[in-house]
Amino acid sequence: MSNKKMGVIESRFADFIWNGEPITSGQLVKMAEKELGWKATTSYTVLKRLCERGIFQNKDGAVTSLISREEYYALQSEQYVDETFGGSLPAFLAAFGTRKKLSDKEVAELQKIIDGMRG
Repeated sequence: MSNKKMGVIESRFADFIWNGEPITSGQLVKMAEKELGWKATTSYTVLKRLCERGIFQNKDGAVTSLISREEYYALQSEQYVDETFGGSLPAFLAAFGTRKKLSDKEVAELQKIIDGMRG
């Protein structure tokens, strides 16, 4: 999974794809030029890297995702918890809770998620 990591700017570029797929590589280049100030060569280089990482594919000029945005961020979250907290979600939440207290609404939302994860 580590080869699928993206930096902040790559993530913005990826959002262009996720938000507009299928999108032509030409449309993608125009968006990156307008929104990021990139030259076409930069866009094609970043697209190639993201395709090599198995996140997107560029077939016949049409760019589509191989994994959804939600799946990508779920995998990134899992990896972070694994690497930083030894895979312990309770340890992650405990660390998070030391700096930020949860509102009753947030607690209720988390409880619904937990209840939904139970077999």
